[in-house]
Amino acid sequence: MKLSDQWLREWVDPRLDAKALSERLTLAGLEVANLQPALPPFTDVVVGAVATVTPHPQSSRLTVCEVDIGKRKVRVVCGAPNVAPGLRAPLALIGATLANGKAIERVAIQGVESEGMLCSAAELGLSDDASGLLVLDAKARPGIPLAKYLGENDVVYEIDLTPNRGDCLSVVGIAREVAVLTGAKLKAPRPARVRVGTRDRRSVRLRAAADCPRYTGRVIRNIRNDAHTPVWMLERLRRAGVRAIHPVVDIMNYVMLERGQPMHAFDLDKLEGGIGVRPAV
Repeated sequence: MKLSDQWLREWVDPRLDAKALSERLTLAGLEVANLQPALPPFTDVVVGAVATVTPHPQSSRLTVCEVDIGKRKVRVVCGAPNVAPGLRAPLALIGATLANGKAIERVAIQGVESEGMLCSAAELGLSDDASGLLVLDAKARPGIPLAKYLGENDVVYEIDLTPNRGDCLSVVGIAREVAVLTGAKLKAPRPARVRVGTRDRRSVRLRAAADCPRYTGRVIRNIRNDAHTPVWMLERLRRAGVRAIHPVVDIMNYVMLERGQPMHAFDLDKLEGGIGVRPAV
């Protein structure tokens, strides 16, 4: 399994650096096969706030954007379909290097000079999604280095778990082990309770109570179709080796990775009757 050091230290923070901690885990039987930086090797990429978007005078597929980077604004030619005023997205400045080694230079694109490049997640090596710009949090400060915004000092442990250590297939599981091995205090985050907002119900029938003695669910309505998974969650999933799919699925996977509790989301409109819990075969 893969695990972010920053995520782990929210639960337990021993006085050991990542290398020393990986050695301690390995000696305890949780072999850390690899320890690597969490971020791809891009440089000179900052948070940009798109101020204005105007049509390119020579191309219907391109736009000319004025992008705020804190102390100044730069002009960037962009072809992304989701670029819009107010959007915050990664901006590779002149002289920047992307994850694939591409260097950003001052260029004229169909007669309009561009002073950088607004980036997708794929161009930064963060995922294979090249469908549009990587949407950052609306409160991200323009001009801050993207690496700092994403958590530049993080590393990822790749732990080879043996079949008898299924209890360690989560952040909680590894955190418990670290607490025992180092004497550091285990500090479980306390999420805020969310009140039930609907009286809708779906019946649940346990047909394999010995294998699954408890099964719970909740009906959730009014999910926004235009919602995006926040970047901090996307990054934690990526660092755990999980591909982002959809905000609902991403939340399920996030809870499973952190708590070790398998979860699944159903489309209520396609769910006929109740839920029967039984073996697959």
